[in-house]
Amino acid sequence: MRQTFAIAVTTALVLTGCSVSGSESDPTDGPETAGGTKTVTLVTHNSFSVPKKLLQAFEKKSGYRVKVSKSGDGGEVANKLVLTKKKPLGDVAFGIDNTYATRVAGKDVLTPYASPAMAPSAKEFLIEGKGAKELTPIDHASTCVNIDTTWFAKKNIAPPKTLGDLTKAKYKNLTVVPGAPTSSPGLAMLLATVGAYGESGWQGYWKKLVANGVKITSGWEDAYNVDFSQGDGKGNRPIVWSYDTSPAFTVKNGKTSSRALLDTCFRQVEYAGILKGAQNVKGAKALIDWMSGKTFQESLPENMYVFPVNDQITLPKDWANFAKQSSKPITVSPQKIDQNRTAWLRSWQEITSQ
Repeated sequence: MRQTFAIAVTTALVLTGCSVSGSESDPTDGPETAGGTKTVTLVTHNSFSVPKKLLQAFEKKSGYRVKVSKSGDGGEVANKLVLTKKKPLGDVAFGIDNTYATRVAGKDVLTPYASPAMAPSAKEFLIEGKGAKELTPIDHASTCVNIDTTWFAKKNIAPPKTLGDLTKAKYKNLTVVPGAPTSSPGLAMLLATVGAYGESGWQGYWKKLVANGVKITSGWEDAYNVDFSQGDGKGNRPIVWSYDTSPAFTVKNGKTSSRALLDTCFRQVEYAGILKGAQNVKGAKALIDWMSGKTFQESLPENMYVFPVNDQITLPKDWANFAKQSSKPITVSPQKIDQNRTAWLRSWQEITSQ
C-alpha cells in the first residue's frame, strides 16, 4: 500500500478544516475579554496529554481555566496557525516542532516571550535565527527506525541496522512509516533521509524503499498502533518509524520487545508560543511558565512519551533502562528545512504515489 494523501489534499483539509477538532473543552466558553473571563485557550496537537489533577492544580493556583483545543498533527497545527494568524485560534500554541518551527516563527504568528521558568538545560534547544525568541522549548524526542526484536528472533532473521538496510530484499514488505505531508514524525523521517543521503541522494533512497514494499500511513498512530507488530493492533510489519522512547513501552517482565536503531534518528523538539493577537496574554504567559516548570516537565515521559527539556527531572525506571537516545542524531538546519520543505514534500509525494 502506498501513500495516497496528496499535498493538495492536505492543503485543502487545512484550508477547509480550520475549525478545531477534538476539543476537550466547553465550546460555549469564550476567551478572556477586557473585563475578563479567566479562560486561556491552548491550541495543540491530538497527542497532547496531561493528568487531569495536574491541570486542575494549575487552574486553582493561577485562577485561569484552560481550554484545550486539539487540532490534528503537529504539522496541521502549524499550518492552521499560519492560515488563521489574523484571527488566532487561541492564546497559546504547543506542539510546534523543529520541522515546522520556521513555518511560524518570525512570520507574524507569534509574540516574543522569554519564560523565567525555563530551565538552563532548555537553552540548548532554542531555535536559531529570526523568531527564535517566540518559541519556548518544552520537550524533545528523536524519531528513528524501531524494530520488533521478538519477531526477528522468532524468524531467525538478522534485524536491519541502518536506513539503507530497509531497502534490501530480505526486508521486503516489512516496513511501515507515517507519511511526510500528514505527520510530523513522517516529515522527520524524510528529513533524516535528506540528512543521511544529501539533497541529491534522498530521492533515490525513497524510490528503493517504495520498490521494497514500504507501507505509508497518514500518521504515526496508524503506523505504530495498527501495522507495527509490537503495537496495540499487533500488525504484520516488524519495522516502523517511531520514537527513541518507544522501547520503554514494550516492556514486559522487565524486558523490552523492541529496539530503536540509534544511528537512524532525527531529533524533534516541541515548542510553545504565545499567539499574536491573543486575548489573554497574561494567561498565556502563565501557561507557558507552568509547562516549563517541574510538575509539568515531570509528567511528560509517561503522558506524552517525550523527554523533558529540564535535565534535572528524574526519568521513569523503564526509560532509564530502555529509552536510549542517539548521541549523534541526524540533523538538518531549520533554515534549510524552511527553504526546501515544500519542494522536498512535492518530490516525496511524486515518488511515493507512483
